[in-house]
Amino acid sequence: MSPPSSQDAPREGERIAKLLARAGIASRREVERMIAEGRVAIDGATLTTPATVLPSLRGVTVDGNPVAAPAPARLFRFHKPSGLLTTERDPAGRPTIYSKLPRGLPRLMPVGRLDLATEGLLLMTTDGELKRQLELPATGVERSYRARAYGEVSQAQLEDLMLGIEIEGVRYGSIDANLERRTGANVWIELTLTEGKNREVRRVLEHLGLKVSRLIRTRYGPFHLGDMPAGAIDEVRQHDLILFRNALAGPGGGKVASNLQLSSKVKAVKAETPAETAPMPDTAPNRAERRRAVATNPPRNGEGDRAAKPRGGGGPRQAKRSGGGAAPEKPRPTGLEKFGVGQRRRQRTAAESKREADPRSVTAPKPAKPKPARPRVDDDAGPLLDRPKRRYRSGDRRPRPPGKRGPRK
Repeated sequence: MSPPSSQDAPREGERIAKLLARAGIASRREVERMIAEGRVAIDGATLTTPATVLPSLRGVTVDGNPVAAPAPARLFRFHKPSGLLTTERDPAGRPTIYSKLPRGLPRLMPVGRLDLATEGLLLMTTDGELKRQLELPATGVERSYRARAYGEVSQAQLEDLMLGIEIEGVRYGSIDANLERRTGANVWIELTLTEGKNREVRRVLEHLGLKVSRLIRTRYGPFHLGDMPAGAIDEVRQHDLILFRNALAGPGGGKVASNLQLSSKVKAVKAETPAETAPMPDTAPNRAERRRAVATNPPRNGEGDRAAKPRGGGGPRQAKRSGGGAAPEKPRPTGLEKFGVGQRRRQRTAAESKREADPRSVTAPKPAKPKPARPRVDDDAGPLLDRPKRRYRSGDRRPRPPGKRGPRK
């Protein structure tokens, strides 16, 4: 039996563009441009083709610098505001997501794209392989959106999207769509899909006769947007990322991985402060340090700003009471007196005694001021998620008597 030819032998290693992208050097297309410019070399020899297959990055240099081994993959959550492009640079000079990210972060690649007017959750990673794995429709990772659209649509029309739809020769896969609520002439629709083609949600809803005015991505796999403010970014814990990747590679694939119940704990990302704008260190002692200093070395009367002034205000009036000498310092209150409970009891007892002695001295309580009418809140202009439910208020309630407090009957 003849040995297998070189064409039939399995390829050992991966393309150099993929290895450099995984190491965080640049994207695959950018690496191919760097190779064409002669910036990548192997053991001192300039690389001429991006089709080179290598088992590792040993001996590979970029601009004369050796490439370090790839670090463990990291995943970040970013709340993309509307009006930002999901790209590294724009020839027209429009703002991009990288102009809003804090300084000091590693090189991050967006997982998928969000349109200029689309907002919500955008995953960003340092690993090109993880990025590709999350983007492939064959993986089956779910994406959820909330869309506000103008027009009329029924739940039966939305349920037909479960079978897929073809629009202008483009086939879109199954979409789980539900009519959430109506606000005037607008409707809020929740959609869950696994493909994420270019402008898929907008095109499908426009095919149904709706005009999308707001689109928010609320979930990507098991990672939710939650109550993140617009423009905020945080990092997914490494433990949760490992659980997600193991579930993604196991039986069930993206369906099981998307339904994982991960912890809500994340790593906060701190923005790097430039050296020229760094705040000066606070050399003033804090409250705890001042207390320790006073306990170890208590000031004597006549020393310091506050020690010369006795408790109670001091001055000639207090000195006259004490016979001209220094007024003795009052002991510090402890127990209930420390929190003013005893003082309030004494005031209440004095007021009751005064009321019993002369009822005319007690002034009548002032009538309660009517509460201003609550302004009408527009649901469409409120927060994105988890809006509190409105309390139902009937119009036939009896008016509250002035001065009387407590719940309405």
